[in-house]
Amino acid sequence: MDKDRIAGSAHQAKGAVKQGIGHLVGDEKLAAEGAAEKAAGKLQNAVGGAKDALRDALKP
Repeated sequence: MDKDRIAGSAHQAKGAVKQGIGHLVGDEKLAAEGAAEKAAGKLQNAVGGAKDALRDALKP
């Protein structure tokens, strides 16, 4: 498993928590930050997945 996938999953979780808390307390700025961090985590996770797939494809 690529380190980008691990870090991406962590960012997704952190973003989801921020977004949830933002919605809960009515802080739209915090909710938006959480959504952005969650999206960045998804992208980072996808990059890590692509690296894993490429690494697996190049194995003899």
